[in-house]
This record gives sequence, structure tokens and C-alpha cells, in this order.
Amino acid sequence: MNIVLGMVCLILAFGTVVLVDRFFQKEGLFVWVALSTVTANILVCKSVDIAGVTTNLGNVLFASNFLITDIISEKYGSKESRKAVVLGVCAQVMFLTATQLALLFVPSGVDVVQDSMRSLFSLNLRVSAASITLYFASNMLDIYLFDKIKQKIPGKLWLRNNAATMVSNCLENYVFTFLAFTGIFDVKTMLSIATMASLLEIVLAVCDTPFIYISKKLSAKSP
Repeated sequence: MNIVLGMVCLILAFGTVVLVDRFFQKEGLFVWVALSTVTANILVCKSVDIAGVTTNLGNVLFASNFLITDIISEKYGSKESRKAVVLGVCAQVMFLTATQLALLFVPSGVDVVQDSMRSLFSLNLRVSAASITLYFASNMLDIYLFDKIKQKIPGKLWLRNNAATMVSNCLENYVFTFLAFTGIFDVKTMLSIATMASLLEIVLAVCDTPFIYISKKLSAKSP
């Protein structure tokens, strides 16, 4: 069941990116970056098993941001892609700030959600700081690599899309895991967590390739 739902979520997320780009262009993609990062920060709290691999539900939406930066870099330039990443960071910071402030308010006697909100939004500061920092760094690296590969091998869209995303995602997983969990897990466990996450990200990178081609083809047909 989880495999089927995972495929549905992947198609919906990547497909929505393509449709947003088709009908709302760059501005729509900027909105999707903010929306997807905030939503992913909520979904990331739930862990699931898919094909024997334990992961969280935020991975697909976070992966859609790499598809977005590649589409923007391809169509509008790397400068605009960097703006999208900064917007994503701002959205995450605003979301985290708002939720943490909400927990500080003393609830009314008739309130029924404080405990649930505390369970959902209570955060480890080190994990949150590492997550935001690595989100920014990995997406910026993706943009840099995409642009460099495009300059060297301009005709291979699939190569720059996959290579840039895979390298930046894998580095993000390993650095984030060690920043967030050193002192909590041993080295062997951290390497296992990072490796499994990286393998999943590689699969997602391959899966997003058809969507960047669809986006480019639809753009060519735009009036």
C-alpha cells in the first residue's frame, strides 16, 4: 500500500511542478517552493516503511524543490534559481518561528489541540538549524553544478539534471546526519541512515528526469 501511495505522491508533486510552470511560469514556481517547504516540514514528522526502507513523508516534496531549481535554471537562469532557494529558506524560518511562538501561548481552558501541537511542532534546535542550513547549501550546490555542466555539455539535460541533484542530495544527507545526530547515534548508525536516505534521493532524482523534459516541451508549445 505504501509503495502505491508513494508513487501517487511522487507523480502528484512532480506533475504539479510541471503544471505550475506551464500556467504560472517562474512566479508560480516561487510560490510552490514556499508551499512545499512548509508542508514538507510538517510531513517530515511522520516515518513510514516503503519497500523495506524507513523514510519520512517530506522527502518527495523536498525533492520537488530540486526539480524546481533545475527547471528555473534551465529556463530563467541560475540567478532566479538562487532567489527561489532563499525564498524556501525564508518560508522555513517563518514556519518554525510561528509554530514555536504558538506553543508559548497559554491555551484557553476550552482548547483541545495544545498537546497535539506540542507533539508535532516541538523541535530539536540543532536538528532544525542543520536542516535549514543544509537545505540552503545543497540547493545552491545543485544550481552551481547544473550551471557548470550545462556550460561544459549543453546538449545533455538529463545529465546535468541527474548529476547535480544526486551529488548535492547525497552530500546533504551525509553532512546533515552527522551535524544533527553526532552524540545521539554511533557512526555506523549515522552512516546507515545517510546511505539509505541517499539511495532514496537517487531514485527520486531519476524519477524527476521525465518531468523536466515535459516541462521543457510544454514551454516550447507556449504561445
